[in-house]
Amino acid sequence: MANANNIIYLDNNATTPIDPKVLDTMLPFLKENFANPSSTHFFGTQINEAVKSARIRVKDLIGADEKEIIFTSGSTETINIALKGVAENYSEKGKHIISVSTEHKAVLDTCKFLENRGYEVTYLSVQQNGLIDLNELKKSLRSDTILVCVMFVNNETGVIQPIKEIASLTHEVGALFMSDTTQAVGKIEIDVNDFGIDILCLSGHKMYAPKGIGALYVRKGIKLPAYTHGGGHENGLRSGTLNVPGIVALGKACEIAEQEMKQDAERISSLRNELENELLKIPDTFVNGSKESRIHNVSNICFKGFDANVLIGRMKNVAVSNGSACTAAIVESSHVLTAMGLTDDDAFASIRFSLGKFNTKEEIKSVIEIISELIKTSFRYA
Repeated sequence: MANANNIIYLDNNATTPIDPKVLDTMLPFLKENFANPSSTHFFGTQINEAVKSARIRVKDLIGADEKEIIFTSGSTETINIALKGVAENYSEKGKHIISVSTEHKAVLDTCKFLENRGYEVTYLSVQQNGLIDLNELKKSLRSDTILVCVMFVNNETGVIQPIKEIASLTHEVGALFMSDTTQAVGKIEIDVNDFGIDILCLSGHKMYAPKGIGALYVRKGIKLPAYTHGGGHENGLRSGTLNVPGIVALGKACEIAEQEMKQDAERISSLRNELENELLKIPDTFVNGSKESRIHNVSNICFKGFDANVLIGRMKNVAVSNGSACTAAIVESSHVLTAMGLTDDDAFASIRFSLGKFNTKEEIKSVIEIISELIKTSFRYA
């Protein structure tokens, strides 16, 4: 996809551009189709039908039921609704939650919030390849465990966890299984029933829809308390006038993903492999995380001895990420990479390349040349 600044965009795990087909579908709902879907007049009911259609497209993509889909502003809100909701409504069974040390901060910070309110959270470690040890999960499960929360695809490394096995073990003790599928939905096939997922979150801007729209899947029979009050919207869970343009856009993005997912995966995988294979020819480089259990669009590479921030800063027309988090002006190494056993230096030397469906072979060749030249002319600190 062309852009005004001729940027080669390889940061699709951070956000994706809006698919032109999604934008075309969305625009009428920002202009002439502006009615409130909760209004009872004909204009409003027409808009409500568009919302219903979008909900069906979302549920079809993940194999859910229409009534199990709740629209939200994105994965962070969805995670808060789900984690806090389960904690509140299932506290009589227990106050023990299990998650993983490499989860997104939206999960980890919400878990810390719950710990401050009397809940106990077990954070599973990961192996060097980024995968959890199922035996550690087995040993951590208890009769008072109410929820296990494990992300499907890691946002920094692309590592895919054994979701079906995790769900099965979770259900053996009568706990609920939740998965953050933000980096998986729209890229790989997900059927919530096949995988045994009870609660799922997804975000539109990771799959070529706009920012500010997402969805929560809650399996029928699971009760969550109202997160916001004021009208009973979204099955009484999240009140507030619906973001119709965003919802319609998300529905279209889901429809496109269902149609194009397989061919996109094959093409993107080929580009990722070409990029990775060439960059690994640079001395002292290695891939972070499993190469076998990994999604097709991500390559997290350590350029040992180099400062990734410096390399990124010198790539004026290439957008990539180093996975570090800046908090209160303090730059911290990636919690994901250090949990996998990397030193702080190696974590700071790592760059995440996350490709998307609009990337081209020519762009990949350019990035290989740019980085190879940068490495030759940059200072290695160790």
